[in-house]
Amino acid sequence: MSEIIQELVRKARAAQKEVEFWTQEQVDEMVAAAGWHAYKNAESCARLAFEETGMGVYQDKLVKHQKKTLGALRDLDGLKTVGLIEEDEARGLLKFAKPVGVIGALTPVTNASATIPGNCLPMLKTRNAVIFAPHPRARKTCKLNVDILRKGLAQVGAPLDLVQCLEEPSIELTQGLMKAVDLVVATGGSGMVKAAYSSGKPAYGVGAGNSVTIVDETADLDDAARKIFLSKTFDFATSCSSENSAVIQESVFDTMVDKLKENGGYLCSPEEKAKLKKAMWPDGVHLNKDIVAQSAAVIAKIAGLELPEDSKFLMVMGEAIGPEDPFSGEKLSVVLTLWRYGDFQEAVNYVQDITAYNGTGHSCGIHTTREDRIRKLGEAARVSRIMVRQPQCYGNSGNYDNGMPITLTLGCGTWGNNITTENIYWKHFINVTWVAKPIEPVVPDQQKLFGAHWAKYGKD
Repeated sequence: MSEIIQELVRKARAAQKEVEFWTQEQVDEMVAAAGWHAYKNAESCARLAFEETGMGVYQDKLVKHQKKTLGALRDLDGLKTVGLIEEDEARGLLKFAKPVGVIGALTPVTNASATIPGNCLPMLKTRNAVIFAPHPRARKTCKLNVDILRKGLAQVGAPLDLVQCLEEPSIELTQGLMKAVDLVVATGGSGMVKAAYSSGKPAYGVGAGNSVTIVDETADLDDAARKIFLSKTFDFATSCSSENSAVIQESVFDTMVDKLKENGGYLCSPEEKAKLKKAMWPDGVHLNKDIVAQSAAVIAKIAGLELPEDSKFLMVMGEAIGPEDPFSGEKLSVVLTLWRYGDFQEAVNYVQDITAYNGTGHSCGIHTTREDRIRKLGEAARVSRIMVRQPQCYGNSGNYDNGMPITLTLGCGTWGNNITTENIYWKHFINVTWVAKPIEPVVPDQQKLFGAHWAKYGKD
């Protein structure tokens, strides 16, 4: 282990030991102070993230930073994370919350700013220390966020080294950090997540996104088009939850495409799609980093396309699902792939097949007024979250108008090689001690357990 990692972890452990047995009131005061400093400095953090990474939209990064900070504080408000957090008298159980210790948090270049307070606040609420390992192209943004959070800690007399970061991150240092901490939280690409799971330490990671949304014939098409546009273009699609495909019922397909055009969509001809494909995947396999999280105008210029000035995003018709048509996968760009379906089962099949190719376990959405179709998709889709009549990049990670826990780290279950399907939030940052008292014996009733089987097959 390098001396840099040894020193960071040493300071983190000393700081965490100081707060390990703090009262709930002390913890809540610390979280409020750190949260307030993160919120009031959102503009400088978002600005630096935009300038340093060259990705996305400053105003959207600002909104994201503010919303994720306030949303995390809202979810943590009044929450008991110290001492006895649950008592079940009937079963004689007491549950006590304990910190996990020192957390290593890997953060992505695509969400360089908002991820820091979004992860840090619930980690502080659960009395942990955290060391952030940013993407090298976002190290200044991470350092600024950490310095701001530490100002909040200082204001209330909390140990500053509860929040630290790698100031000059590298693959070697990040790997060393993961081996030295008690828990790893990896928010980023598949390579990062795989490394986290290979670190030898418990890890929460995320899977690849490739969100698909269904639009059926009962949907409010104006509303659906507006929400797809908002999600597709927010921060120029840096979010792994940004819609990559829209599966549209054939009777409303043309009308829906017109609605998307009204919101700034430009439908590429087959010839234009071929040019776009060459620009986005120059070697036929790897996505061109120069188009990631860029405007429609920048992408069009790289591809040699001429777009109307008011174009906000590009649309292409899907031809096949799989590597032969990379537009069926995640694109991290303001490019939306359109698919036409007949009966609803065909739409479900599209979701299954597209996410199986890329993005299994992550998410999908549906614009419909039929509850039976919502439930059918819920039963069938191998995803961890389904947004109903919502922009997915807003809703998947928690929004003010849905009940999802607010976070920027989205588990994808075993489908996405993750340990959980949940949004990663405060409950993933505690250990729980169960205390069991003796109760009156609850003896299994064999008649209740086997009666139906005996009646049908006998006891032989």
